[in-house]
Amino acid sequence: MRSTTLTSAMMLLLTGSVWAADGAEETIRQQLKQVDARLQVQSVEPAPVAGLYEVMLSSGETLYSDMKGEYLLAGQLFRVDADQGLVNLTEQKRNVARQAAIAALDPADMVVYPPSGEVKATIHVFTDVDCPYCRKLHEEVPALNKMGVQVNYLAFPRGGPSSPAHAKMQTIWCGDADERRERMDSIKEGARLDNETCDSPVLDQFMLGQKLGVTGTPALILDDGTLLPGYMPAARLQQIMKLD
Repeated sequence: MRSTTLTSAMMLLLTGSVWAADGAEETIRQQLKQVDARLQVQSVEPAPVAGLYEVMLSSGETLYSDMKGEYLLAGQLFRVDADQGLVNLTEQKRNVARQAAIAALDPADMVVYPPSGEVKATIHVFTDVDCPYCRKLHEEVPALNKMGVQVNYLAFPRGGPSSPAHAKMQTIWCGDADERRERMDSIKEGARLDNETCDSPVLDQFMLGQKLGVTGTPALILDDGTLLPGYMPAARLQQIMKLD
């Protein structure tokens, strides 16, 4: 009898915890909506720290809240690990979100530089054709291809839709797969091409980059969702991706 009572009590406690979590999620959503209706909450989940909830916004930002939504923290959550030191739990969660977002893209909407043999790794590069360091990274593409790394370019004209870079990238993306590579090579080498307009994914990719945390170019996203900001030589990328 005692065992049955204990089991029932535990089930009630578990049910109460689930209800509390569900109640906290809705409370936090409503609280943020009252503060600013423009805040689009993507998800609310219990954080690794007891009493805190992780709030993912559709903008890509992460907040941490108490269960009533009265107190909010904006920033990154770290865990102290004896072997790894400081582990960025916030960035780990963002990596998963980046993986999902990249996986949902159609390669036909990118400018793809595949290796001639086996694809050992893929990097997605948010690029601006007028960015000097993007041009420097582009010079590393042949070396990356030799390592078995496929480079998929996504558009990120830093000045937005009214910038000269946006017009140039529209021209690139208006071509077919081979033409895109030729135009990308030419423009990154400083050539001037006649502007073309078409129904392209340039602006959508720019907005996606902002959502994924891209603030400058080049910005590289690895297979595991890790975001690497800035230029890196092929040899350094080879070390990071642990390629032979």
